[in-house]
Amino acid sequence: MTLQSQSIRPKTAAELLGIGTSTFWRWAKERQDFPKARRLSARCTVFDMNEIMRWRDAQLSKVA
Repeated sequence: MTLQSQSIRPKTAAELLGIGTSTFWRWAKERQDFPKARRLSARCTVFDMNEIMRWRDAQLSKVA
């Protein structure tokens, strides 16, 4: 069984990470290891939920 990728909007991704939307965009711009955005159109950007969750888990393991 393969996990299907689910695309989520930045606001939802920020909520998953427990941060505000502006912080989310700052991290996306400044952090080299942050998951990359996918532009569906000029006004629609999404992120892969699995990539966001893996990144979050990696950050937690750095702290522990």
